[in-house]
Amino acid sequence: MINSLFHRLKRPLAAVFVGAITTLSFAPYQLWPLAFISPAILLLLIHQQSTKRALWIGFAWGLGQFATGISWVHVSIDTFGGMPKVASVFLMALLVSYLALYCALFTWSLNRFFPAATQSRFILAAPALWLICDWLRGWVMTGFPWLWLGYSQIDSPMGNFAPLGGVELITLLVVLSAASFAYACVKRQWVLLLVPAVIFMTGYGLKSAQWVTPNPQKITKVALIQGNVPQELKWKPSQRWPTIMRYTDLTRENWDADIIVWPEAAVPALEYEISSFLTNLDSAARMNNSAVITGIINQGEDKQFYNSILTLGNNPNGDYRYDMSLRYHKHHLLPFGEFVPFEEILRPIAPFFNLPMSSFSRGEFIQPNISANGKKMAAALCYEIIFNEQVRRNTNRDTDFILTLSNDAWFGRSIGPLQHMEIARMRALELGKPVIRATNNGITAVTDHKGNITAQIPQFETAVLRAEVTSTNGETLYRRLGTWPIYIWVVLSLLIGWRARR
Repeated sequence: MINSLFHRLKRPLAAVFVGAITTLSFAPYQLWPLAFISPAILLLLIHQQSTKRALWIGFAWGLGQFATGISWVHVSIDTFGGMPKVASVFLMALLVSYLALYCALFTWSLNRFFPAATQSRFILAAPALWLICDWLRGWVMTGFPWLWLGYSQIDSPMGNFAPLGGVELITLLVVLSAASFAYACVKRQWVLLLVPAVIFMTGYGLKSAQWVTPNPQKITKVALIQGNVPQELKWKPSQRWPTIMRYTDLTRENWDADIIVWPEAAVPALEYEISSFLTNLDSAARMNNSAVITGIINQGEDKQFYNSILTLGNNPNGDYRYDMSLRYHKHHLLPFGEFVPFEEILRPIAPFFNLPMSSFSRGEFIQPNISANGKKMAAALCYEIIFNEQVRRNTNRDTDFILTLSNDAWFGRSIGPLQHMEIARMRALELGKPVIRATNNGITAVTDHKGNITAQIPQFETAVLRAEVTSTNGETLYRRLGTWPIYIWVVLSLLIGWRARR
């Protein structure tokens, strides 16, 4: 009986381990070859298994990947959730299990509709179904497109495909390479290893491609203020003015910068509560021929809260005035942090669902670029930077760079902020635009248009990052076309694979 149980569990247990090592392919470890090895082994584990067995193996793989890969989420739940440890672990287990369902969907659908060990199963169906399941995970209930395999390739030759089709194209090619290896192992047809070899050689060749050109006539001096305010103190009334003055003092020392950037919700007050202070800061910025950009919380006439970005100083809107229509308002809200799904059911359960400012309203999906001191910026507040299509749609030919403000203090010294920065780098590479990222306690950094970090300051320190950012001319193929060509390929792959499945 014990032997029988072990025999039934050995593949799911192996899948948990294989899924877990996938996390090592992402930041901060960046062992990117594991992103190929892990899905290849998953395909071998579900080979010649029943549909039900394949589902459980895929679910186990997902448990391993997300239990390790998003472990940082538990830091915020455990530290700020106000729940017993058992309850916070249970809530985290629910989240990991939910995300693992998409991996289970992939393995179930592959074995259900493409059971035979044919080339069409591995080369056509597997990459297409993987991308569909990733897309669903990035869309259902506002989406959570974290740990897409393509992000792990930001520093590999595969990253050079980003300007062509974004992170989704890279993910497709990673799974195609992994599936080719798996099929070669199953059928001993080693000629299939030419597929990943050709993909890698093409990636190397694309490194020399110049999709956009830096414009030396448009160099912007920026100063990014990292206040390093402890999250547990930030919203205490007694800390409001000490926090505001910390940012003000650091700003005063950097008036020679063209643009000074404060992080997400840097001002621990509603905008209308400190209008006099903002008027004075606006005047000071204008006198110094500078601009200040800050994250701030707003309350509209509809009494709804908005997570916003405010521009002061030199900007086309004139002197400061409280006008909600002149702000950028966050569109993609963080589940549970900024809105609570099924809140009528969940809010009474635990204090975690009543975190401060956990009932925000959404801004529009597409909003005008932020304009400061003659420069235009496509904005993304914190979590929004992971939504590639939103950032793409808000970037245009006149955009000088991508601006993202964040506060990762919720996640302590975990790997979450490092993964977050990796994703921001991918947006730069996809769109050919530098990324400016200002955070409360790190990672505060600037990248060039190829996603390389050109300036950075240490985490968990009060500091100012001074950098020069060069705008670019032109646009990448991904910026022009988006991902629809990839999904046409996905549909054709499934149709051809279905006809050739036997």
